Amino acid sequence: MSETSPGPAGGIEHPVTKTVGARPGTHYPGRLGFKISSVPAPLYLVLAGLVLAAALTGNLPDTMVAGFATTILLGGLFIWIGNLFPVVRDFGLPTVLCTFAPATLAFFGLMPENLVTVVRNFVDGHGFLDFFVVGIIAGAILGMPRALLLKAGPRFAVPIVGCLIATFVLVGLLAAATGFGFIEGILFIAAPIMAGGLGVGALPMSEMYAAKTGGDSAAFMGDLMSAVVMANIVCILIAGIYNGLGKRKKQLFVGFNGHGQLLRIKGRSDELTVPPKRDTSSFIALGKGLLIAGSLFVFGELIAALLPGGLHPYAWAIIAAALVKIFGLLPQDVEDSAADWGDLIGTVLVPALLVGVSLTYIDITEVIASLSNPLFILLTISTVVIATLTSGILGWLVKFNFVEASITPGLVMADTGGSGDVAVLSAANRLHLMPFAALTNRLGGALVLFVTSLIVPFLA
Repeated sequence: MSETSPGPAGGIEHPVTKTVGARPGTHYPGRLGFKISSVPAPLYLVLAGLVLAAALTGNLPDTMVAGFATTILLGGLFIWIGNLFPVVRDFGLPTVLCTFAPATLAFFGLMPENLVTVVRNFVDGHGFLDFFVVGIIAGAILGMPRALLLKAGPRFAVPIVGCLIATFVLVGLLAAATGFGFIEGILFIAAPIMAGGLGVGALPMSEMYAAKTGGDSAAFMGDLMSAVVMANIVCILIAGIYNGLGKRKKQLFVGFNGHGQLLRIKGRSDELTVPPKRDTSSFIALGKGLLIAGSLFVFGELIAALLPGGLHPYAWAIIAAALVKIFGLLPQDVEDSAADWGDLIGTVLVPALLVGVSLTYIDITEVIASLSNPLFILLTISTVVIATLTSGILGWLVKFNFVEASITPGLVMADTGGSGDVAVLSAANRLHLMPFAALTNRLGGALVLFVTSLIVPFLA
């Protein structure tokens, strides 16, 4: 759509840069009937039928463009199906379907081979995974206000960093004591769960582990995704328990329950104010954001090549983005553009990515083996419990209320990010903490991925 602005004289209007955003797009029923992949259902059926016909006849092009069309259509369908069920959708059913349904259909031979091949090449060979992850990294770090990082970072960093360290160490020790392995417990259970989202969690971690072991990232993806999805369900359940405690109006100790207030002290809440995300952006801004994200990816790959055996390229990209942000090396409008691009990626392409990952990396037999392993389940639940308790305790020590600090950053770091944050905060009846969830995901997610890259060299 076009926008106009007053001319020099204040009366004549001139067209300005076109914008995108603030347009209706939903998976729920709309004024003209329900929509799938944000388009009217009849149009969706035509587009899906076209792709399916091409796949069944072996004529689906093995290109990036066809990969986008296929994964967006499939992702939209599974999100729509998941949202049909009122209660279980709040526990992440749409994400679960996107993550495991495509792999299950392929496992039973119900996906056209041409379609599976195109999606696998799209995600792995054509670099869609890198495209997604680097966009999220750039947007998360460059989109955080610099003043907020410098002013609120030290206070909020206590529960984030402390929770991360405590969870890694305690889960590692528990894994070692039960025979799972100290490093394995951290890398395969704690790390993907604590990343605060799939984009900086299971997806890039599987690439790191594969690069270290010389294996295939698909060999790791099933276990990692199983841990993340199960942890998300546990997070929602614990959030509901906190909500129940709040309704009882009981304070187990001073500063136990803030009933939605994060800080116990007055006059400091402005320190932790995250500006709301914009729902519109110019085409030019999105183009600049893509350029910055792509450049960070190239930088990470270059440094990793010049310093072999060191950090993963994603870690170098995180370091570069953090330094650029801290020292203010980019104009504000360019930082905003990177944030807009990251928001676009995280809003539009998550279902597509989950479908692509499902068909490319997830082996259903490995998932079943993981979920039928009592030790795996024990470590997954323990990770969430340790995260929420340590976050609450450390937050309480720096004048946060225990319950609120347990939820964010604690549970928010352990859920799937995005939809996981909404589900957790809804279950806890604290949706107004969403800005702090965004702060947690941006700071915590990048930190977890960076710390993980330091531990990967110890993986056997």
